[in-house]
Amino acid sequence: MKQVEITQLSDVDLKSRIVLFEEKYSKMKLSHSVTPMENPLQIRSMRKSIARLHTELTKRNVQA
Repeated sequence: MKQVEITQLSDVDLKSRIVLFEEKYSKMKLSHSVTPMENPLQIRSMRKSIARLHTELTKRNVQA
């Protein structure tokens, strides 16, 4: 998910996306440990997307 897309989301959408992405991330990690994924870089990009979402949420809370 790109930073431009993240800045356009509302606070509620940010929180729901964080929950959704964290669930997907944990499932990806578990499935990769059982059977290796074809493209393990997806795990890294998911983790970075979660970090971007958390950063935007923190930035908004500090400004408020």
